[in-house]
Amino acid sequence: MASATGREHWGSRIGVILAVAGSAVGLGNFLRFPGLAAQNGGGAFMLPYFISLLVLGIPLCWAEWTMGRYGGTRGFNSAPGVFTVVWRHPLAKYFGGLALMIPMVIYMYYVLIEAWCLGYALSYLTGEMTQPNQNFSQFFNQFVGIEEDGALLAPQNRMRLLGFGLVFVLNFVLIYRGVSKGIELLCKFAMPLMAVLAIIVLVRVLTLGAPDPSKPEQTVVAGLGFMWNPNAEKLWDPATWLAASGQIFFSLSVGFGIIVNYASYLKRNDDIALSGLTSCSVNEFFEVCLGGLITVPAAFIFLGDQAAQFTGSTFGLGFNALPNVFARMWGGQFFGFLWFFMLFLAAITSSVSMLQPVIAFLEEGFGLRRHASVALLGLITALGCGYVAYFSKGLVALDTFDFWVGSVMILLLALVQSILYGWALGIERGHKEAHQGAHIRIPWFVQLMLKYMVPVYLLAMLIPFCVNNVPKYALTISKDPVALGSILFLAVILAFLLVMIHIAGKRWTADGRFAQLDLEERKKGEATL
Repeated sequence: MASATGREHWGSRIGVILAVAGSAVGLGNFLRFPGLAAQNGGGAFMLPYFISLLVLGIPLCWAEWTMGRYGGTRGFNSAPGVFTVVWRHPLAKYFGGLALMIPMVIYMYYVLIEAWCLGYALSYLTGEMTQPNQNFSQFFNQFVGIEEDGALLAPQNRMRLLGFGLVFVLNFVLIYRGVSKGIELLCKFAMPLMAVLAIIVLVRVLTLGAPDPSKPEQTVVAGLGFMWNPNAEKLWDPATWLAASGQIFFSLSVGFGIIVNYASYLKRNDDIALSGLTSCSVNEFFEVCLGGLITVPAAFIFLGDQAAQFTGSTFGLGFNALPNVFARMWGGQFFGFLWFFMLFLAAITSSVSMLQPVIAFLEEGFGLRRHASVALLGLITALGCGYVAYFSKGLVALDTFDFWVGSVMILLLALVQSILYGWALGIERGHKEAHQGAHIRIPWFVQLMLKYMVPVYLLAMLIPFCVNNVPKYALTISKDPVALGSILFLAVILAFLLVMIHIAGKRWTADGRFAQLDLEERKKGEATL
């Protein structure tokens, strides 16, 4: 929906809540979270998980909503513009490059996984996934081309290549329609349907009992115990706390640059306090109440202790273990279709959100119209998607993109945003801004956490994460030309974005946009005095 000034706005409050929740609810809720929980202490994992939610997730979410609306009401929807409004310094806009690169690069490989989900759903619908004595690990390897580069171009895989292309185009059709007619409309339809499909599969799992009479110990209760029984020893393992904190970022889309962009389309008196908390709650319902009760318990019921070998891998759990489960379940073809179609809906509500931050930057930074900005972003992301799809052997390119952008840069951006909010915007101004039109009060201690505790917590997370993982990936880069090529590709993308931001900043300054803002702020200050 466009305002009288031509700027886009959300059509309704429920629409923006579902859109933000849709950007957060994705494959990580249904595949990554259950595997991490089972691997890191089961029920004991939930203590560091909820501490991270309360200390990091919700406060940072409020900070992003606040900064986004603050910048949006001053005429900026992109992170470089919003960050410059928050911190009136020439360097501020360049930090916004992280908030553009992260969602754009994640989209380049996430849309491929999204196509896998749709492909699996169609395979269940056609009966391809219900062949007797089927080796699902081998099926997955062939499906994604894990054994050799360029496998997707083979004649027998042309239909899968076409499916990937159609999913890619569908995302851009939705983003072309804009915030209210594209993203909001999709999420209003997809989120309720996703919940219905997940609940149907959940009911089926919880009513399985002990499906194999020869293994009466593999029951629903035992499966839930395998997932949720606490292993207290894991609480003393720093890796458990690191995994829990990292999952919160994936869960809530914190540090992705998406919430700042989405919140910028809100009006001055639109609530952000209750809306932000509600979107977090919706995400937690999907993650803990649905994802946590379906995936690992279902795998244990049918696979027993063998399910443990899949919990450490998102792909192993989602695309190898669960097809084995559906193959042994009555009505497995139907429930397999529902499950993977639900995963596709979860993926597309996330992937379409990853395009909007860059679209907003191209439009306000260079005055491009919607069709031009969509076409330019389509070309850039097509190159990245093609790179990841072609270099499929061992999923090295995908894994490299995911580590450096989907893990390291997310933590960096979250740290940047916490400092911008706590020290540049200031917690007094931030607290006042957050309560403009608010339906609930945010406790003052949350502001103190954002200024002092959150940055320290993030540094304490980022440093050991990099120490433990960067050397391993650096060694991979030195030995694998595809990994090295992936790093060079990312470096080119980052350099391109920084140059674009520099040019956009020159245009904004020449147009007097920041000078006008400074004048208005001075007038407000004088009026207050």
